[in-house]
Amino acid sequence: MALPFLPGNSFNKSLGKTKHHKSHHFDYANEVSMMVGAEKPGIGGEPLLGQKYKPRNTVFPKGEGSNLPAWVAFDRQVLSFDAYYQEAVHEKREEQYRVRNCKIYFYLEDDSIQVLEPRLKNAGVPQGTLIRRHRIPRPPPNEDEFYTAEDFNIGSEINLYSKVFKITECDQFTQNFMRKMGTNVQRPNVPPNDPYMNYRKAMDESMQPLRPYEKYDTLKQFLDHDRHVLRFFCYWDDTDNMFGDKREMVLHYYLADDTIEIREVIPPNAGRDAVPVFLRRGKLPKDPGSLQQPGVVTDRTVLNVFGPTGAGGRYILDSLKTGAINGECYTDKDLTPGAVISVWGRRFIICDCDDFTREYFKTKYGVDEMPTVSNKQDEVAQQNRQMPPYNGFGSEEDSLCSCKGLLPKPPKRDFIKFMERDRRGLDSNVLRFLARMDTKKPIDMDRRFIISYFLSDDTILVFEPPVRNSGIIGGKFLERSRVKIPNQERYSTELSEYYSAQDLFVGARVCFNNFAFILIDADEYAFQFMEDNSQAFVRSNINSVVQRLAAKLGSNKEDVRAFFAKTDPSGSGYIPYEKFREMVLNVEPTMSDQEIMTLARQYSDRRNDVVLDSGKLIAIMQEELRKRNFEGFGTLVSAFRHLDKACCGFLDRETIRKEFGAQHVPLPDDMLRAALSVAPTAESNNEAVKYEDFVRSLNWRDFPVPPVQYQPTGGADDWCGNKPSNQINNVHYEPLLQQIFGDVSSEPPVAP
Repeated sequence: MALPFLPGNSFNKSLGKTKHHKSHHFDYANEVSMMVGAEKPGIGGEPLLGQKYKPRNTVFPKGEGSNLPAWVAFDRQVLSFDAYYQEAVHEKREEQYRVRNCKIYFYLEDDSIQVLEPRLKNAGVPQGTLIRRHRIPRPPPNEDEFYTAEDFNIGSEINLYSKVFKITECDQFTQNFMRKMGTNVQRPNVPPNDPYMNYRKAMDESMQPLRPYEKYDTLKQFLDHDRHVLRFFCYWDDTDNMFGDKREMVLHYYLADDTIEIREVIPPNAGRDAVPVFLRRGKLPKDPGSLQQPGVVTDRTVLNVFGPTGAGGRYILDSLKTGAINGECYTDKDLTPGAVISVWGRRFIICDCDDFTREYFKTKYGVDEMPTVSNKQDEVAQQNRQMPPYNGFGSEEDSLCSCKGLLPKPPKRDFIKFMERDRRGLDSNVLRFLARMDTKKPIDMDRRFIISYFLSDDTILVFEPPVRNSGIIGGKFLERSRVKIPNQERYSTELSEYYSAQDLFVGARVCFNNFAFILIDADEYAFQFMEDNSQAFVRSNINSVVQRLAAKLGSNKEDVRAFFAKTDPSGSGYIPYEKFREMVLNVEPTMSDQEIMTLARQYSDRRNDVVLDSGKLIAIMQEELRKRNFEGFGTLVSAFRHLDKACCGFLDRETIRKEFGAQHVPLPDDMLRAALSVAPTAESNNEAVKYEDFVRSLNWRDFPVPPVQYQPTGGADDWCGNKPSNQINNVHYEPLLQQIFGDVSSEPPVAP
């Protein structure tokens, strides 16, 4: 209800208005002064009387929801319409116009329009994007306005740049969106037929044959067996021809298309060109026959049954294939070891195949075994390559390398052997023997030498310990090098033989540079190494020595026991080593000292062996950790508990040693191994160490032990044979008799 226009009932329309400017109506357009603001509002931006604004963008109806802008609310939302337009065709009898179907996309975020035409095969006209995406103005006289979503509906016509598009259909999303906007969506229309497309369709149908072509389905075989190749090893026996020989070949059968390729294996210095392919890939006929004329062999047979072509006749396919020439080709079932195939007149014999081919024949044909055929010729014994004799300059290996190539190269070193046999922790990989000179000179008979054999490079070092007031200067007697076995031809075409580790044993006689030595003793490491590798050192194989002794003793059990009873009147079961050695030499005079010592070490008296002092070792390790200021004992225990999956409190020695290395505990590996060997273990398993007690014994902060003074052990230079405490004094003969004669009443052998 409005108030009457009376005094006191009128209000000031400018009340609360902040903008009082006047719109700019005059400006320059193309350098001509003219009025450009006919549609602009009045003072303060208010419309003039009778003025209506034309919407420049799509006006969406207000509803409940967020007030987001259109470019956010309608992001990636597109209205899709099916449309068509007619295009006139001039100067063509078959057609007067064409109907071109299109797709119109209206982007709701910015009111842009894009027109696409689907591509048709052999259309003859450019297709694809007809109008790129942008805002399209209306046709004149409303060119200052742009098309909006309200202008689109099924059945409506849209003029886009003088092309009239009639909309026939839209998708489901477009229908739903237009209904929400309040638009009455019409029913879909069917676009008219294109006369040119009907003409082309009728032409294509008239060109179809009366009988369809044969179908060769090779796609399935290609997809199933692509990259699957059968490989056969064969040879071509060409010895019947002059200067012919057997030539090795490799036959490849491709399962994807049943083609065959043959490659030749050319040996070095064969005198032939290295041709990559002997037979190019293709189908191999079994009986090629004579060469056919072009066009005789075809995939299809054509019959002319309706007369000449000009009189309305035509050709048809022969379904019975009358007169067709079908050449049979080799397939996979024809290729088996031992089979003979004809490769364009050449006789090939298949000898063998690879593992994939064997598995293929086993799976497809059930052939479990495919025998091989030998293709080796009765070759004449080839003479070995004769090398020139050694000239005396440098080493023999170095001189030999200068004869193997134009560019001399240094001899290769066995690096793998060096890495495996180099010094590693307590394993020195050096065998030391005590030797004396084999001479009758009184001054040289009492001289002792230390012979060290280095397993890493098979070199020998001879050292003479100095003796006071002997008149002989001790020191290095022979520089470390490889030593040749004597009585070999010096300038020979063959390489000389050198002393190996198997040539050195207690009791052996060796000659180093015309100096004869007799090995009389070895250190504990050498004995233990030879016993651990008894398959290479036969004289340290306890089973071989016992069998040899048992073969000599035979079944004379009473005489042997009488000898031991005479030597051991007290019946203690032990006899001195010298008496044991005398008895063994009486039985087997050819037995070496190494074999006797191996036998005595196996059955020696170990009751008085020196045991490692664990207290001194713990004190030394604590002193070492104290110097390095290591205090991470709690971290060690936590790591061991994490590794202890069974929560039993025990771990094996190797796991503990690896964890010490992972935690960077500053202890030498030799010292750690020695400490783990005397650490407290479980009652049921001697390899399981109680790790908490072991770490507690190393904790110098909470559980310190009194420091001790210790002397380092001597080196290699001051070793002069085993000490009396390490020598074999008594031999326990009862276990030996039990093993030789099988006396079950005797006690079991004592472990060394």
